[in-house]
Amino acid sequence: MIKHVKRALQDYWGFDSLRPLQHEAMESVAQGRDVIVVLPTGGGKSLCYQAPAVTLPGMAVVVSPLISLMKDQVDALNECGVAGARLDSSLTPDERRDIMCQIENQELKLLYVSPERLLLNGFLDLLAQAKLSFVAIDEAHCVSMWGHDFRPEYRRLSVLKDLFPSIPIGAYTATATEQVRYDIAEQLHLKEPNILIGSFDRPNLTYKVRRRTHRVKQICEVLDRHKKESGIIYCIRRRDVEQLCAELKARGLRVAPYHAGMDAEARKASHDQFIKEEIDTIVATVAFGMGIDKSNVRYVIHMGMPKSLEHYQQESGRAGRDNLEAECCLFYSGGDYGIWKSLTRDMNEQAQGIALKQLNEMYAYCTSASCRHKSILAYFGQTLENADCGACDICLGQLDSIDNAREVTQMILSCVLRLGQQYGAAYTAQILAGSREQRILENGHDQLSTYGLLQQTDKRSVHDWIEQLAGQGYLDKVGDYHVLALTQKGLQALKGEVTPHLLKPVRSKSVKTTKVSKDSWQGVDHTLFETLRELRAQLAKKKRVPAYVVFGDAALRDMARRRPSTPERFLEVKGVGQKKSQQYGEIMLTAINEYCTDHAVDMDIDIDTQLP
Repeated sequence: MIKHVKRALQDYWGFDSLRPLQHEAMESVAQGRDVIVVLPTGGGKSLCYQAPAVTLPGMAVVVSPLISLMKDQVDALNECGVAGARLDSSLTPDERRDIMCQIENQELKLLYVSPERLLLNGFLDLLAQAKLSFVAIDEAHCVSMWGHDFRPEYRRLSVLKDLFPSIPIGAYTATATEQVRYDIAEQLHLKEPNILIGSFDRPNLTYKVRRRTHRVKQICEVLDRHKKESGIIYCIRRRDVEQLCAELKARGLRVAPYHAGMDAEARKASHDQFIKEEIDTIVATVAFGMGIDKSNVRYVIHMGMPKSLEHYQQESGRAGRDNLEAECCLFYSGGDYGIWKSLTRDMNEQAQGIALKQLNEMYAYCTSASCRHKSILAYFGQTLENADCGACDICLGQLDSIDNAREVTQMILSCVLRLGQQYGAAYTAQILAGSREQRILENGHDQLSTYGLLQQTDKRSVHDWIEQLAGQGYLDKVGDYHVLALTQKGLQALKGEVTPHLLKPVRSKSVKTTKVSKDSWQGVDHTLFETLRELRAQLAKKKRVPAYVVFGDAALRDMARRRPSTPERFLEVKGVGQKKSQQYGEIMLTAINEYCTDHAVDMDIDIDTQLP
């Protein structure tokens, strides 16, 4: 079975090897066994069901939550020469009839449907008449109320095991804690599923966390590092999306908004502009992106703290799906915590408890002085083998701990106590910084022994330290007004028994390049890459498909590295299969040959002599 799968991978997708756990995932389905596959975005999750579907007799049904995701995956499959189709509300009656005929005539290898359509009256009866190879449930975390995108309609998919007891079911997701995995197996009625969990680490992503200060300035610093590249900016509220989008447009940047308050046509227009690379950046709420299949997103910016680490891992994970380097920047403020906390008030007690626990873990991540990759892995119950990830602001030396963290901590905690644990972070920071604001003078708080203890430090930095202490569990925020109170851990720090890490920005150090970035560009002719990127855009526009469906950035870089001169050499490029070679080989080879001739550049490079 795996021998046939590997051949299919080479012929259709242009890959000559399997990634970790793909072998086991494919083998489980082939053996008729239920399976739960948890692989991070970019880990090759889709291939775990697409490749077996091509080689097994019959048709695989893929349950997917979004029309845009189904369309992207079907377009990509068709470009590779795989017989795939989707049934959704965006199709015309004639298109739907044509697909129904293909199902009846057993012409399809993969059929994508939403859970709602799958459960329509009569549709399951139709599938019962078809020759099913297996059922794949994508974004399977939607099954669980413990997951970050719980969808009640996913729970009804339990009927599949009752109707098709002998057909294997695969549940696939990029993020799932142990509790979510258990819930998936239970709710879908899976029979002794093989549970395969890949590493949640994304070493190609560089994580950076900063307190939000000058919003547009901070964003533009990131965008300047990624000119002409695709990226996503997430905001918490719709009005933030509209305002930020307007400000960036005024600066001449190619951006578009996306949020649930826009009508369907406007949302589709923004989505299509982003996919077709008519704009560089989409500014959105979390209404955008679940399962987005665009492989060449080079940056994801959060202009607000997500409500859980699962959400953050999923949303930031939309960067670098092609396993090339990408940047994930999170700009947060203490107010973000308050916004999310206020939204839990109408929840039932159990749901509220879950939400607040996840929110506290997210806030602790933002204020932590620990390696970002280690923190994310720890949340999912995994560990990072290396002492230094080499791909976050902490490990790259872009943030340092202050030298006198114990003394500063004791000053802050003492001030909170002398204020009777009745004031918030902003007011406490003013006291410590020695503010002469009228309210402080009227309250007589300028007479406190802790008044002005940190007057040599700007108020913003003092406020940051207070937030870091709260995030690390030394202070608690109590009640509607988030007044500060010492925790048991805080009392220990006050006595000098434990010492927190308090961060300071390092402005004098240059930004280091990550190892992943260096390796991915090793031997690549940058100018040729840009030439091929422009050609890819022309081909995509002509075929009316996204540019990354024609070729991913990784394939273009490999072309610009190998610089093949013949069809045989072209097939050696990562991501070039038989179908794509037939469709685009001649035009790409011509462009490469012309460039190399004009610039006197060697062709047919043996990359084994170029790469470390």
